[in-house]
Amino acid sequence: MDETERNYHYNVMRRAIDRIDAQGGACLSLEELSNEMQMSPAHFQRLFSRWAGVSPKRYQQYLALGHAKALLRERFTTLEAAAGAGLSGGGRLHDLFLRWEAMSPGTFAQKGAGLTIWYGWFPGPFGETLAMGTEKGLCGLAFTEETGPEAGFEDMRARWPAARFVEAPERLEPAVSAAFRQSGEARLHLIGAPFQIKVWEALLTVPSGQVTTYSEIAQAIGHPKAVRAVGTAVGRNPISFLIPCHRALRKSGGLGGYHWGLPVKRAILAWEAARADAAEATAP
Repeated sequence: MDETERNYHYNVMRRAIDRIDAQGGACLSLEELSNEMQMSPAHFQRLFSRWAGVSPKRYQQYLALGHAKALLRERFTTLEAAAGAGLSGGGRLHDLFLRWEAMSPGTFAQKGAGLTIWYGWFPGPFGETLAMGTEKGLCGLAFTEETGPEAGFEDMRARWPAARFVEAPERLEPAVSAAFRQSGEARLHLIGAPFQIKVWEALLTVPSGQVTTYSEIAQAIGHPKAVRAVGTAVGRNPISFLIPCHRALRKSGGLGGYHWGLPVKRAILAWEAARADAAEATAP
């Protein structure tokens, strides 16, 4: 499946999510959903299963508002255990190998002065995606289906206002393609304040298909009382999906916020959970 197809599939899925939400949580039949999407049941089932990895009926269970609480019960991971299992510092997420380098505090304080940041627009599994990067790796990944492309671009550019921005999607395409395929290698360039980078590095230890809490992150970085500050740092994560801020939930089981829109967060969590279950079901 190429990225244009993934983008199209997500747009269909986004409409399906809206329809499911409007139903108030009740499970819709395949025929009802396919009619809403103006597709035949067979075509919708096939398309949906290719994108989500599971049937529409099963995916609705992952999208349920109570699913976050179920994730905390069944797939909560302590960051210390994840780090001890070798999932930090360049660990694998599926078949994708991540390496990252953090910008020095002094350079960050200059608001990107002297940096050239390339950017480009890409279709992806969660809608239109804005990617940004430096010679060291991806520094930004934003989903703009909810915000709109102009607002999304201004949001990202304002993070490093003194940098020079150049449209050059060809420089970013290999890393973006690896990220969405979940295979190969993607290099990341973490540009943030020291506290933010600590939070983002902690997020990188959370395995796909599992979740953590803001308070757990605060404990892991040695600031147990800084839960609110951790939440702010999570929300300012510039490299969405690869630095998995979507896997951070409230201790109560609530989704919390998501900078690019809660529908996108729910879709990503459900997509990852579906794939994790499918992988377990086919494991020898």
